Amino acid sequence: MLSSATNSEPSRGNVQIIRSEEDIREGLKHLFRLDPRLADIAKEAGPIPLRLHEPGFAGLAHIIVSQMVSRASADAIWRRMSLAEEGVLTAERYVALRPDAWREFGLSRAKATTLSGIAEAVVSGRLDLALLSSRPPAEALAELTALKGVGPWTAEVYLMFCGGHADVFPSGDVALQNAVAAAFGLAQRPHAKVLASLAMVWSPWRSVAARLFWAYYAQKLGRGLLPVG
Repeated sequence: MLSSATNSEPSRGNVQIIRSEEDIREGLKHLFRLDPRLADIAKEAGPIPLRLHEPGFAGLAHIIVSQMVSRASADAIWRRMSLAEEGVLTAERYVALRPDAWREFGLSRAKATTLSGIAEAVVSGRLDLALLSSRPPAEALAELTALKGVGPWTAEVYLMFCGGHADVFPSGDVALQNAVAAAFGLAQRPHAKVLASLAMVWSPWRSVAARLFWAYYAQKLGRGLLPVG
């Protein structure tokens, strides 16, 4: 169940955390009251995936590896990384790799630099990725985006799918922009700032709204669009 009260909107002092399919269903109920249009969208979307992963270095690394490459390429890189680290990707093991190991994995230099910086921050104790799950979204996002190579989209997706934050909306996600445009019959997809403004009405359940629109658009295209596997 959610970490804060669930019979009404969460208090500002608590961080709402999604941990189960039941939490998704509860979020949808709140969303339908906040914006009745979403009820019809949900009927077309079908089941809303949870796709929740454990918080930590591996979760954030997987998101970074998957950026700007096909799902097949990301899976192949991740397999090579996991085999090199005996199936368990930890910050400690990553910093212990040979300096040029990233070439064998198939990573770009930019991604390798980002992962090294994150791993070193975790090992040194400057960054506690698990603790971010209990921090208010704005604070957690600020801490993540302060890391070199970690932009808003990466931070938001990590907080949604690893941290379980209920009120995060990755408005810069192109698939999400297209989904909202298709669902509401907009002439063109809204840009990030416009979409972020539109999404405010779905607070404090914006993470569930994002999952809903991804599921809706996946049904339209016939393929998965969630930014995590």
